[in-house]
Amino acid sequence: MSGETIKQLAQSMKVPVDRLLTQLSQAGMSFSDPEQIISSTEKMKLLGFLRRSHGKDAPAEGESASPRQITLKRSTRGELKLSTPGGRGATGGAKTVNVEVRTKRTYVKRSVIAEEAGSDVEREEAVRKLQESQAQRDHEEIERAEADLRRQEEAQRAEEAQRQREAEEEQRRQQAEAEAAARAKEQEERQAAVEAAAAARAEPALAPAPAPAPVAAQPVEKAAPAEPAAVQRIDHSSLGMIVPTIHEPRRREKKVVVTPAPAPAPAPAPAQAAAAGAAAAPASGNKTRYAREKDEGPGGKRFAAGELHLSDADRARRSSNNKRGGKPGRGGSGRDMGRSNSQGSSGPHGFTRPTAAVVREVMVGDNNVVADLANKMAVKGSEVVKALFKMGVMATINQTIDHDTAVLVIEELGHKAVAVSENNAEAALAAHTQNAELEGEKKPRPPVVTIMGHVDHGKTSTLDYIRRTKVASGEAGGITQHIGAYHVETPKGVITFLDTPGHAAFTSMRARGAQSTDIVVLVVAADDGVMPQTAEAVQHARAAKVPLIVALNKMDKSDANPDHVKQGLGNLEVIPEEWGGDTPFVPISAKTGMGIDDLLDAILVQAEVMELTAVEDGPASGVVIESSLDRGRGPVATVLVQQGTLKRGDFVVCGIEYGRMRALIDENGKTVQEAGPSIPVQVLGLSGVPESGDDFVVVADERLAREVAAERQLKRRETRMVSKANRLEDIMAQMGQGAEQQTLNILVKADVQGSVQALRESLSQIGNENVKVNVIAAGVGGITESDATLAAASKALVIGFNVRADASARKVIDTSGLDVRYFSIIYDVIDQVKQAASGLLGKEVREEIIGIAQVREVFRSSKFGAVAGCMVTEGTVKRSKPIRVLRDNTVVFQGELESLRRFKELVDEVRNGMECGIAVKQYNDVKVGDQIECFERIEVARTL
Repeated sequence: MSGETIKQLAQSMKVPVDRLLTQLSQAGMSFSDPEQIISSTEKMKLLGFLRRSHGKDAPAEGESASPRQITLKRSTRGELKLSTPGGRGATGGAKTVNVEVRTKRTYVKRSVIAEEAGSDVEREEAVRKLQESQAQRDHEEIERAEADLRRQEEAQRAEEAQRQREAEEEQRRQQAEAEAAARAKEQEERQAAVEAAAAARAEPALAPAPAPAPVAAQPVEKAAPAEPAAVQRIDHSSLGMIVPTIHEPRRREKKVVVTPAPAPAPAPAPAQAAAAGAAAAPASGNKTRYAREKDEGPGGKRFAAGELHLSDADRARRSSNNKRGGKPGRGGSGRDMGRSNSQGSSGPHGFTRPTAAVVREVMVGDNNVVADLANKMAVKGSEVVKALFKMGVMATINQTIDHDTAVLVIEELGHKAVAVSENNAEAALAAHTQNAELEGEKKPRPPVVTIMGHVDHGKTSTLDYIRRTKVASGEAGGITQHIGAYHVETPKGVITFLDTPGHAAFTSMRARGAQSTDIVVLVVAADDGVMPQTAEAVQHARAAKVPLIVALNKMDKSDANPDHVKQGLGNLEVIPEEWGGDTPFVPISAKTGMGIDDLLDAILVQAEVMELTAVEDGPASGVVIESSLDRGRGPVATVLVQQGTLKRGDFVVCGIEYGRMRALIDENGKTVQEAGPSIPVQVLGLSGVPESGDDFVVVADERLAREVAAERQLKRRETRMVSKANRLEDIMAQMGQGAEQQTLNILVKADVQGSVQALRESLSQIGNENVKVNVIAAGVGGITESDATLAAASKALVIGFNVRADASARKVIDTSGLDVRYFSIIYDVIDQVKQAASGLLGKEVREEIIGIAQVREVFRSSKFGAVAGCMVTEGTVKRSKPIRVLRDNTVVFQGELESLRRFKELVDEVRNGMECGIAVKQYNDVKVGDQIECFERIEVARTL
């Protein structure tokens, strides 16, 4: 290391060479060449300088720089075999367990220990005082413990003495009981012997029965008085028991009275225990009572220690229940037990009625089922449905309501709503993206320019001239129906262009292009002026808050009038720079190329003023410009990278779809390995066709991508489940339209996602109160068999926009007789759908009044009955048309003319201002002053 150069030292330290040279010069050493040799002394000097600059003390002169302590770790692995028992019918086996022993030892320098010992005098003093105080506390604790122990021993000795006295008293009682039992038995045997001897003496003498009785009674009377006196001296009450009379029948006692003993007696000797049991069992007269008296301890409890898991209140309640009620059929009746449980219980019961309403915190998501809300609030589902009905929401218990409605109904029922965050994967994705944006270094990026304007004003032709390609000629009808993305390398820099369609149906495409851009170039034809889509493009640019550059196209024409265009845009508050505004107007010609360079200069100047930057290193994120389904390549999406770098093999989440990037293709069809900020590419490898306008983000692994996509799919499905027409006002608005309103079902398939959205929006707007267009399904790709089956079941019109039906779908179409129409221009689709919807309306029959005649006189005719003499006041009265008779402007009869005459001549019509005679068929009640109205019915075809 003594011959190490500065460059080698910088590589080992992983710092730049220039920075190391600067630090050496700041340390007072002069080095200028990275190849110079640096010695160990100079290294130590540099180390001391760096330690001082970071606020640390440098090592003293001559002090070793070795570590102050060393920690050694050691792990030993081994195996341990254990025998495992076998199951039924199986033999046991052996199991090997891996055992790892880890040890850790730390060695400290003795100099460090000595240094710490010498420098920590105050700490040792504090430790000494702490130890003394701790020792004093320990001594006091020991004295306290010894005092407690002495008190316990004294209490134990007193209890032992008490127990000894009770044992001796119990032993004396048992001995007295045994003696009394023995005397009673001896007296009984003696009495029996006396009676037997008297009977034996009476039989040989054959004397009468009364004579020997006194003789036999004298020995009994002489011997008996001594024994009863001994029996009477026993105090049965002092023994705590009841002794029955010898010759009295034993009666079963219903209630057992047990006198509690002051303390449990020690177990007697075996012989004494047997004698006590023999004496106590016949005295009690009940085996159950005897067992209970034997087992019960102090306080009348079964065990001396009691049931330890019960509190005092529970133990008192159980003991009172046992004393009063007992079990039905054994100690007491069921009625007594119920009464004791309900009235005699002194302890608290297990349920307490709440004194106030319980307010619960209910977790509310974006979509909530009514039944789940009821369970969370602990109320019936009917209560929640009732509250929803009061709020004007017609929902059942199994329907889903949105977040705001759920919050309102929860607060209505007196609870508190708490928002729940269920998107754990979304939160992880957001944190991942935010960290990538914060950690990356922002660098300048190319501007993203969107070309907008009215249809056929030259947007694609202008971009075509810049790219030197022929894009407009390849579009159907010469108009752009797709959104395209290109990046152009000009001598003055790279510019990314987004070309949007100008037709009225592609409003969403234009809005999506304005939101994804930095600068909007508004192309206006100088010979046409400001048109509806021009004004719409200005509104989109203002909504996106992006600068606007106006390109006056077709300036090579003789009828070009740029002042007219400026005046029209001035009315939209787009003021040119030459008029004092901030919007540059650039005259160009997409045909000759005039002003194209000026337009690019204006774009680059505007981008330089905006100082556009983006993070280049890191995971990519951006937006989907367009998507489609290719037969050979699968889902294809055109994305615009806005941050980071998109690389081949990255895992991407794109809306509800995810996947790994199998290939990246630029606008020229070439495969690239990566795409930086503001570069559009086509990506392959997604799980499905994403929606246009969805954001895409590169994630770390496939698991996170799958979780995020699954959560978004679930959220979208729950959103669709929320009833859109469950409001009371919507139901009232739809009442009366079910029978009269006709519905035209349409199934739409297109080549790209943008066209699907445009067709769905345009077709859904067709209709009125009598007919409605319903798009039952719309998707990207060719018409498949499932699409044809769905259209046949729904009786729908199938529209293919730049796509065709496959072989299996054509069989279903031919079998079901479906109406399938193919289009390549969007306004042809709209016109034909309007015609088809108009055909559902049918024809309308209108009544048109062609003449009115006023009755002046009424004549009677034998042939026609009442004949009215009239004057035609309006129009013409014709004999072949139906008529109405009006009296006081009220229709009293409707029918036909039987005769129309003028001066006795039968005529076909009578004009205004002429007199005539009118006979009404089957009506003779015509009066003077009536009006006869002649009308005709006309059939008119209905249109939208």
